[in-house]
Amino acid sequence: MAKDKIPVTPAVRALRAAGVTFSDHLYAYEDKGGTAVSSRELGVDEHAVIKTLVMEDDRGQPLIVLMHGDRQVSTKELARLIGARSVEPCRPEVAQKQSGYLVGGTSPFGTRHQMPVYIEDTILTLPKIFINGGKRGYLVGLAPADLQRVLQPIPVSVGH
Repeated sequence: MAKDKIPVTPAVRALRAAGVTFSDHLYAYEDKGGTAVSSRELGVDEHAVIKTLVMEDDRGQPLIVLMHGDRQVSTKELARLIGARSVEPCRPEVAQKQSGYLVGGTSPFGTRHQMPVYIEDTILTLPKIFINGGKRGYLVGLAPADLQRVLQPIPVSVGH
């Protein structure tokens, strides 16, 4: 287990301000380990661990995509759905500038700049999700309904 001290990140502040009940989950972060490591460390299904991906369209406009840990985003399908020619992941330094978080610790809550949020629609059907709390090695567990209420994401079906 990582340090026992729960971080107070912009994401935690945003969740508290919105009155969201969430659980704290610390784990030993591994560089490039992704959701496979966090799900293993927490003993939860990787499908319930949600990735926060900062991407940009062909005009350089940033956006967030929330995807199941065990699935990938079809950027071609996402571009088609949002009316863009293309969508691709931001370079790490751009993602960090837009979100205010280090890559590997990106949360969709409390971002530095407001961005449209797209969510794989099946995430909303899960009983509980685990999503980054704004620091590497720290996830928060919450009901998808709370995420939906706070972020008002646009449901899409772009996972494969």
